[in-house]
Amino acid sequence: MPKSHREHAEWTPQRLIRWAEQAGPNTAGVISHILERRIHPTQGYRACLGILRLGKTHGEVRLELACRRAISLGTCSYKSLESILRQGLENLPLVQTNLPLLPDDHANLRGPGYYH
Repeated sequence: MPKSHREHAEWTPQRLIRWAEQAGPNTAGVISHILERRIHPTQGYRACLGILRLGKTHGEVRLELACRRAISLGTCSYKSLESILRQGLENLPLVQTNLPLLPDDHANLRGPGYYH
């Protein structure tokens, strides 16, 4: 087996997660999420390595903040993280999800009784 293939064979999901933990728990969470979503974790290696490379380009602090935002939005992918970092959205406040979507007593709401 060529040297590059032998080195690739030594990679494991745990090793990628350990690398991500150096940036922070949110980064490790995104990497874990990507690897768990694949039938074969090796299919997620390129995306994970790309995300870790974003930490080298933009800084690990920014990557950690971007990963926190991606987790809260449910968009744990390389493209989403790249977009968050490129646009500088990692420092924006996170959306509060505990608010009700619609008021309970609004004049334009029909309710379930309308359809009977």
